[in-house]
Amino acid sequence: MSQTPNHIAIVMDGNGRWASKRFLPRIAGHKQGVDSLRRCVKACADRGVAILTVFAFSSENWNRPIEEVSGLMDLFAMALTREVPNLKADGVQIHFIGERKALSPKVLAGIGLAEFDTAKNSRLILNICFNYGGRWDIAQAAAKLAAQGQAITESSLNSAMALAHVPDPDLVIRTGSEQRISNFLLWQSAYSEFIFSDKLWPEFDENALDDAIAEFSGRERRFGQTSGQLLAKKPSTVPN
Repeated sequence: MSQTPNHIAIVMDGNGRWASKRFLPRIAGHKQGVDSLRRCVKACADRGVAILTVFAFSSENWNRPIEEVSGLMDLFAMALTREVPNLKADGVQIHFIGERKALSPKVLAGIGLAEFDTAKNSRLILNICFNYGGRWDIAQAAAKLAAQGQAITESSLNSAMALAHVPDPDLVIRTGSEQRISNFLLWQSAYSEFIFSDKLWPEFDENALDDAIAEFSGRERRFGQTSGQLLAKKPSTVPN
């Protein structure tokens, strides 16, 4: 029986390489990546995925060439203006996850408006990790608890993480053929299934998403238990 993951997280890798293969500037690949994200959001909603979390800009991406970073910031601001009204109409609730101190007033205003305008939507929750890092997330959660005088436990840390409003991802997909986590959802992906796609992000379409979901549905998720224990928990199909 096919099983659709409740929460999919994606490292959207390969925009720059997609552009370079076509002798285009890297920012052209990022623009194409926005189109791919638009398709992916719609496809997830159509397939009954409740939560989609994407890695849009990592805290390490500031180390890229200044022209690329500047272009990414301009593209992000433009995408907020262009895409949010459509996402709102499609029932998508948007959350931006990451450190906001380094972002410009224009970007901050766009983020705030997008979250406010879509807060009542419930068809799909879209978490956009922007200026995000998994280590930052754990550190900010621990600092928050320490400032409040709370004990630092697994439970309290979990409640203080930047993605505490959603359950952990069932499936993490990374495009672009790289097989590493790159400081993405270090805490939340402890028991996620991982799929690494050879497709560059601008090439990742509905068929690629369906392939990933099909592979996920064939996996056995044991969460530390044995296959026998899981089998014993399944309800009997023998009639009384």
